Amino acid sequence: MAKKSVAKTIEVPRRKCGTMEVHYHLLEQTPGYRQVLGRLEATTQNRIRNLTASKIDKTITVPVVVHVVHKLAKEKISAAQVQSQIDVLNRDFNASNPDVANVPPVWQGSVGNARIKFALAKKKPNGKKTSGIIYKKTTKSSFSQNDSVKFSKLGGSDAWPTDRYLNIWVCSLGNGLLGYAQFPGGPPDTDGVVILTTAFGTTGTAAVPFNLGRTAIHEIGHWLNLRHIWGDTEDCSGTDFADDTPNQQFPNRGTPAFPIVTCNNGPNGDMFMNYMDYVDDVAMFMFTKGQVTRMHAAIEALRPLLMEHSAELTS
Repeated sequence: MAKKSVAKTIEVPRRKCGTMEVHYHLLEQTPGYRQVLGRLEATTQNRIRNLTASKIDKTITVPVVVHVVHKLAKEKISAAQVQSQIDVLNRDFNASNPDVANVPPVWQGSVGNARIKFALAKKKPNGKKTSGIIYKKTTKSSFSQNDSVKFSKLGGSDAWPTDRYLNIWVCSLGNGLLGYAQFPGGPPDTDGVVILTTAFGTTGTAAVPFNLGRTAIHEIGHWLNLRHIWGDTEDCSGTDFADDTPNQQFPNRGTPAFPIVTCNNGPNGDMFMNYMDYVDDVAMFMFTKGQVTRMHAAIEALRPLLMEHSAELTS
């Protein structure tokens, strides 16, 4: 008797960010975190109401250290792959990415230029020269959003001073995670972002559909106090606290066709091409001016040393 053929189900990769789980944990477990973040939000909203000008009146450079935590040879990504991610950061945060032209005409005037550049650190905290890349061998097959990748004693790599460097950890992540970040105001020793090895940069191990470096854009957005564009609720009650992003009901995925209408936000619908949605890398290509205001407020209030120490650490 002939055997019946069994159709295989092909699982489509989906964007999954662990930032909100980290946020909720810190709200409950870390004294003072709720208050610091609350004060930052009050300051940000006051700036928006009063149209207060940003003190960031020219492009600033953020020193970056990348911790490549690897068990397998393929996880030890090249310096070229790391640099490809830095290049993407510098295009996207400055609205110089070619695909920004794909923003629907109705939102072209809302595109924000954050005037933030990123550079691999050239000096360690002790002043000695560095490539800005740390390679750390581990015995762990994968990590979760419990921050163990940020500590040598737990199989990861210890952070450099997080008030002066943006720490990025690149590693294998479990449970389908592409990455996660810590909002401003959390514990200093875990401040930074974590990115899946195959979602980092644009070459080497970077794999479709997350091979254009946009996972790091999304997570660094969180690190600079941006929320998911749908507000992390299951209905239309959520907010991302940015007035120029339409209210939307849920995350969009894949490569949607414009428009997608939810929450009575027609005729233009969801701004699914925003970096803070869940679409594939090829479908996201903008921040808004309101989101830029939030990022600048976060830097000025809680990350000012990034600006003060930038020149000495990146030159």
